Amino acid sequence: MAKSSQASWGGRFTAGPADLMLRFSESVSFDCRLAPFDIAGSKAHSAMLAHAGLLTAKERDAIHAGLDAILAEIEAGKFRWDVKLEDVHMNIERALTKRVPAAAKLHTARSRNDQVATDMRLFFKHACAVLRDRLLAAERALLAVAQASRDVLIPGYTHLQRAQPVQFAHHLFAWLEMLDRDRARFAEVAAHANWCPLGAGAIAGTTLPIDREFTAKALGFVDAKGRPQVTQNSMDTVADRDLFIEFAAACALFGVHLSRIAEDLILWMSAEFKFIDLSDAFCTGSSLMPQKKNPDSCELLRGKSARLQGNLHTLLTLVKGLPLTYNRDLQEDKPPVFDSFDQSVLCADVLAGTLAGLTVNRDRCAAAVADPALLATDLADYLVLKGVPFREAHHAVGAVVRLAENNAVQLDHLPTEEVQKIHPAFGADWVGVFDLNRALAKRAGTGMPGPAQVARQFARWEKQLGAKARN
Repeated sequence: MAKSSQASWGGRFTAGPADLMLRFSESVSFDCRLAPFDIAGSKAHSAMLAHAGLLTAKERDAIHAGLDAILAEIEAGKFRWDVKLEDVHMNIERALTKRVPAAAKLHTARSRNDQVATDMRLFFKHACAVLRDRLLAAERALLAVAQASRDVLIPGYTHLQRAQPVQFAHHLFAWLEMLDRDRARFAEVAAHANWCPLGAGAIAGTTLPIDREFTAKALGFVDAKGRPQVTQNSMDTVADRDLFIEFAAACALFGVHLSRIAEDLILWMSAEFKFIDLSDAFCTGSSLMPQKKNPDSCELLRGKSARLQGNLHTLLTLVKGLPLTYNRDLQEDKPPVFDSFDQSVLCADVLAGTLAGLTVNRDRCAAAVADPALLATDLADYLVLKGVPFREAHHAVGAVVRLAENNAVQLDHLPTEEVQKIHPAFGADWVGVFDLNRALAKRAGTGMPGPAQVARQFARWEKQLGAKARN
């Protein structure tokens, strides 16, 4: 009889793998973090086997006690992982079998293919819940900044050129919209993960009388009414990596949003803008220039975006040419997912910390938003209300702007008679357009930066985020 060279598959082999192959093929160095999910899956599977009459109640209970003891060792850092056993699944199974003889039956009607698929779906549900909590904390930190600067106005920018005036809070609420979509995306990923793969086997299920719905309920793969949700095609169950890609895509898009927020903060902190300052706790200095205060947290957030996008690209490339069903290439699906999770959690925490120390330079904001050129479009609207077609009004205001530039004066300091030469529709009241309060008050439509609408958005976000407004 040939000596088994590997616990899970060595029966038809006469020799074990080379040491180099062991080092090349092991995954326990990174998938050991799945241990809590693997143990939960094994407990549910053994409970189902007992329910189906394939294990006795005594065997089930012994397996559960053994698994609980192993989990306690893992959490205490006392469990010894062995790369020769390849992965988290075989490490736990070998340790359990040494303690509980009945554990030799645990792998009945189960493959590592559907086992790892289950572990990962449990991981994704957990990861999405963690990220949603961290994102919520970042959103609340952002709302607190808005609450502390409700009366501040700044220029809004297009093409990085001053465009029109907005309330500072309105700009921050644009970031909140981005982050809230990210939070919703992670909820969608969690919903897609909420289907139980156990019972799919290696590719074609099993001939044994198992109850997949029982396992699904035990692991919490249920809908809103508590009904079990079980994957419907055994081949797709073990080959599908859509969930990995969706999760990485949600992280990558979160990273893009982080990068855009960080870029705004970096610009606003520069001497050229100086709209804000960031806490020393999230900035660093220069090893050469003692006057420097660098917004390193923001620059690193911007850089992490590239890393998160790279993880997504790795997964897309990994699966694009694979035939059904399982191929060993798919072992490489976990490192980019784990990295995206770890980095996204860290980035959400850093964003919240960076925002918590942000202060607004009200004088610099007020000076910037006082530029009358920001209300050039309002001046065109003034002409439109007098019956001038918008294209004609736009052209006329452009000529007024050019006249102000040629005379090196601000737009609202031009003589009325000179402005009327450009277009007769300009009345004696044309300068009234340049009242900022008037301009903002007129922006009263849904989604606009006028005070009434911004107040509505404050109420909406305070309710949605459960964040009480500051007094």
